[in-house]
Amino acid sequence: MTPLVLINAVGLTQRLLPHAPRLQSLAQNGWVADMPEVLPAVTCTVQATLLTGVLPQTHGVVANGWLYRDTQEVRFWQQCNRLIQAEPLYVTARRQTQKRGRPFSVAKLFWWFNQGAAVDISVTPKPHYGIDGDKVFAITGTPKGLPEELERRLGPFPFAQFWGPLAGLRSSQWIAQAAAAILHHYQPTLTLVYLPHLDYDPQRYGPAGCDLERCVRELDEACAPLLEAACQLGAQVWVVSEYGHVDVRQPIYPNRVLRSAGLLEVRSGPFGEQLDLYASRAFAVVDHQLAHVYVREAEDIPRVRDLLACLAGVKEVFCQEERANIHLDHPRSGEIILLAQPHAWFAYPFWFDDRVAPDYARCVAIHHKPGFDPCELFFDPKRRWPKLVMARKLLAKKLGLRVKFDVIPLDASIVHGSHGLAAADPLDRPLLIGQGPCPGKSVPMTAVRDLLLRALECDG
Repeated sequence: MTPLVLINAVGLTQRLLPHAPRLQSLAQNGWVADMPEVLPAVTCTVQATLLTGVLPQTHGVVANGWLYRDTQEVRFWQQCNRLIQAEPLYVTARRQTQKRGRPFSVAKLFWWFNQGAAVDISVTPKPHYGIDGDKVFAITGTPKGLPEELERRLGPFPFAQFWGPLAGLRSSQWIAQAAAAILHHYQPTLTLVYLPHLDYDPQRYGPAGCDLERCVRELDEACAPLLEAACQLGAQVWVVSEYGHVDVRQPIYPNRVLRSAGLLEVRSGPFGEQLDLYASRAFAVVDHQLAHVYVREAEDIPRVRDLLACLAGVKEVFCQEERANIHLDHPRSGEIILLAQPHAWFAYPFWFDDRVAPDYARCVAIHHKPGFDPCELFFDPKRRWPKLVMARKLLAKKLGLRVKFDVIPLDASIVHGSHGLAAADPLDRPLLIGQGPCPGKSVPMTAVRDLLLRALECDG
């Protein structure tokens, strides 16, 4: 069985591929196809679709986060593999190869839903949380001792470069080097590698507002040690992407509309206004260019729909049974789903006065916010010397003081890039680079799993 390395180069499209000579060479020696997006075209949903070969209405990953109805909590960026309600690629491949008496091993490196996954080797971000609210950045994984060994060889994982206002190239470089080391040492049959570099500047500034060619070249250069290790192992290399980015200029605030209508409630306290999910009759969980709107009482659904359908920037509204039209008719979905116009995106704020914004709003707090917040990619431009402020706060933290890293802006208009919808041009769709027989110019995301199984000499 020929080993296979699957690189997830988030944000890479056929339009951008010529600026990545190493990855373009893979396409020239094999084939490249575009992939029409699933909705929403966001990381967790796309990865679950690629790995299972089914759509969100079946695998249940309806966004990067959603309302957990049993506890009435909104949670984003959960890592538990059991949240995927369909069998992933590596489980199917292992079962089929074991039936034939062949060895099979999997490395899953920084792909989502990594904890509890049925893989042999894993590395994923996982901070340590203290009882006093303290947080220490770290990675975790299997086998035991692997994360520590990687950090001894490569230095600490640059967590601040993985997400937040400092997010950039170093995290992808570290992941690629770690993947190369794992290929050399463990020689897994299937290796999944997530490289997020193209998800930062195009989201901050929009494709038109950043040096996208430079970003693509940097990603391509970061791949060099990984590609070299794959070559030495004799592995075939496939490349997949999740979405392309678009320029946006208009944030949409559905929660403020619902609050004005008396449908969304907040609780005031010492840490600012907090969204009261138990008292609210309706609220929106936003994720880039899609929003799940949860409505407690069925009798309120027509009113909520009418309120939000006329919002500037909203393109389409899918209510109850209509959600099946976009393959999101799942219990985790909102009763109403909103799609934005291509130039717009949904922002989560529910407060009207920034003086009473919740304390998490000005922090990188992906597990606290009831919606995705791309403002976390910026330092607040109103702050003077924000990096110096950050350094002082880090020093205070090391001295044992409790510190709030409140350096994130509240002004959503600063964001100029987004994703989540289908691209208008196939050249801007996510791409798939593969080996062997070419499946065509365009490949559904649901077909990728079977293509990989065949490449691994398994039954599709």
